[in-house]
Amino acid sequence: MRVSTYVLALDQGTTSSRSILFDHSGAIVASAQREFTQHFPRPGWVEHDAEEIWATQSATIAEVLARARIGAADVAAIGITNQRETTVLWDRATGRPVAPAIVWQDRRTADECERLKAAGHEADVTARTGLLLDPYFSGTKLAWLLDHVPGARARADRGELAFGTIDSWLAWHLTGGQAHVIDATNASRTLLLDLATGEWSTDMLTLLRIPPAVLPQVVPSCLAGGAAPLAHLEGREIPLAGIAGDQQAALFGQACFHPGMAKNTYGTGCFMLMNTGEAPLASRHRLLTTMAWDYHGRRYALEGSVFVAGAVVQWLRDGLGFIEQSAQVESLAATVPDAGGVYLVPAFTGLGSPHWDPYARGAIVGLTRGTTKAHIARAALESIAFQSAELLEAMQADAARRLVELRVDGGATTNDLLMQFQADLLGVPVVRPAVTETTALGAAYLAGLGVGFWRSTDELAGNWRVGRRFEPGLPREAAAERMGEWKRAVGRSRDWAR
Repeated sequence: MRVSTYVLALDQGTTSSRSILFDHSGAIVASAQREFTQHFPRPGWVEHDAEEIWATQSATIAEVLARARIGAADVAAIGITNQRETTVLWDRATGRPVAPAIVWQDRRTADECERLKAAGHEADVTARTGLLLDPYFSGTKLAWLLDHVPGARARADRGELAFGTIDSWLAWHLTGGQAHVIDATNASRTLLLDLATGEWSTDMLTLLRIPPAVLPQVVPSCLAGGAAPLAHLEGREIPLAGIAGDQQAALFGQACFHPGMAKNTYGTGCFMLMNTGEAPLASRHRLLTTMAWDYHGRRYALEGSVFVAGAVVQWLRDGLGFIEQSAQVESLAATVPDAGGVYLVPAFTGLGSPHWDPYARGAIVGLTRGTTKAHIARAALESIAFQSAELLEAMQADAARRLVELRVDGGATTNDLLMQFQADLLGVPVVRPAVTETTALGAAYLAGLGVGFWRSTDELAGNWRVGRRFEPGLPREAAAERMGEWKRAVGRSRDWAR
């Protein structure tokens, strides 16, 4: 009998779809990536074409197998990791979306969230779901679609429509419409899941007017044995054995298996998660309580979310034309010794943790006649680190423990200037692993555990290797002064678009 030697991870992100093959050591064998279109139909609105997402994801699957010169028989399992909260509503009969997907960054339901807050619902929502009433999450996006797509609410009540986050959408297509599922981590980002029970909350469904018939089945992040749906690939059936939202997948891929361990992912946004163990820990500092994974029981995490991180570099490139390629931002920023007193708050779609201000908008303060493109580029990079430092402040206060090190991953971690500044601000080592594709790796690990490709998390922890360690070099008084100036700048951006 032929032994399958690889696990295939599908990493469906906010701006691109990727497929990555991993071997037993956790090393990348081959990868393929395709970008897809971002749609901004109105200020504060962000949409994707779900069919384009599937087309690009499907294309990368074929491409990565071709690059590795293997076939479906060599793939032991498939894992999915995905941009979270992005909301898709489709016709069960045709498999076609009934509207554009509403992306996690979208702010169109801000007024509805404010209405629910004013009615006194937020405390109960947080107690049930671990989340806040913010347009970030899927529940109000789904309610908006049901209210604004002609006939959608009646069709959803009749069971003709299907809702899902991007993991659900990919699983539906991979299985030929046989699996309408959502994993526990993605479900915990919808505003509809009871975090303590892991089941859909009747109270939340009633509050947001969501018909149960539209919902997917909640499944574990690791689907072992016969529980895994079967994906169709080159005429073969391969277990779809692992699913996790991108940030939880990165926590798993970073081998943060013990309470108190934390990671920060630097992608389109920035997302810091700390493993808090077997029980949800309520935040007192406006962080989120979320499912970390469901593998041999549910594990929970505290999370801080920054909406615009790497996207600020894309803005410098595409919006301002400061650079031609994103990688050039480091060399541009390095041409000046500091940001020259400039602070850039990239609140293009509001502010996430710990502010949760959907009406904040971007601001640049401290400009003088001597300010150059380089100063603004450096301020843009520093904004990523400042926002992450705010998250860690809140997280350490909530968990009542001081972080020993921060494990980092994501595309922006290749920027050494940013990583060093992050360590300087935090006052703890920032550790970049040898394999920085930890989001995809986490999905691969969950899938591989499901089919016995890997035996245990201890084995996975043995795969983790340090790539580079950035030690803090800035005196704590100086770091505190910089953070104080940053918070002043944030104050200038608050509540601007109300």
